[in-house]
Amino acid sequence: MITWTEALGFALALVMVWCSIRELHWSWPLAFLSSLLYFFVFKDSLLYAEAGLQLVFALLALWGWWQWRRLGDNNAPVWVIQRLPRRGWWLTGATLAVLWPSIAWLLMQYTDSDVAWADALPTALSLIGQTLLGRKYLENWLIWIVVNVFSVGLFAYKGLWLTTALYLLFIGLSVMGWREWQKRLATP
Repeated sequence: MITWTEALGFALALVMVWCSIRELHWSWPLAFLSSLLYFFVFKDSLLYAEAGLQLVFALLALWGWWQWRRLGDNNAPVWVIQRLPRRGWWLTGATLAVLWPSIAWLLMQYTDSDVAWADALPTALSLIGQTLLGRKYLENWLIWIVVNVFSVGLFAYKGLWLTTALYLLFIGLSVMGWREWQKRLATP
C-alpha cells in the first residue's frame, strides 16, 4: 500500500535528482526533505539500514548544500565537476570493504532485519555516492547506477512498489546525470 509519506518522498526525490543533474543547489534542501520522509517509509518496512541512511542523507544534504554554495576566487564555485583520481577509487573500494560488512553486522546484531546484507550494500554505496556527489566527482553517477539497480530488487522484495518505480527512474536519471556531467567536464 502506498502511503502519502512515500508518495511525497517520491515526488521530492525525483525533483531533487533532476536538480542534481543540472547542478542546481536546490537539490540539497529537496534531498533533506525527501530523506526525512523516506526514513519513515523504510523504518516501517524494517529496512533499518536504509532508514538510518536517510537520517545520514538529511545531514549530508546540509553539508552538500554548503559545499555547492561555497564560492572561491572571483565568486567562482569552489567545487566544479571533476574526475575521481586513482587514489579516490582505492579509497572508495576500501571504504566499501569496511562499511558493507560493518553495517550488515550491526543489522544482524541489533535489529530484526530479514535482509541485513542486502540492506547494508546499497546503504554503504549510497554513503560513498553522496560524498562523491557533494564534491562533484563525475563518478558519483556510476555509484548511483549500481545503488539504484540493486535497490530495485530490494524494494520490490519488500513490496515498496512506488519506491521500486522511483529507483527504476533513478537508474535512467543516473545515466542522464553521467552523460550531462561528462559534457560539462569537457567544457572549460
